[in-house]
Amino acid sequence: MYNIELSNTAYKFLSSKKLPQDTLDSIRDTIVDLGNDPRPPGCLKMKGFDCAYYRVRQGDYRVVYEVKDRDKKVVVVYIGNRRDVYKRM
Repeated sequence: MYNIELSNTAYKFLSSKKLPQDTLDSIRDTIVDLGNDPRPPGCLKMKGFDCAYYRVRQGDYRVVYEVKDRDKKVVVVYIGNRRDVYKRM
């Protein structure tokens, strides 16, 4: 079981009132599931970064996170729409 931490950016996204509640709920469920399996089927390791970031899809949104196996921790770095997530990272 991994602990889940959110960056300030991810926390602000999840507390946003701009998205429908069902979309936010499904993104939250995806994040909670990362605590049980930090590398679920369908996750991809992102290239071009100093540390090992992974991303998982949730509809039109992407959850970008880092797995720290030594500390048993998943740090959610960024959440965003698929068209914007790679530009902002």
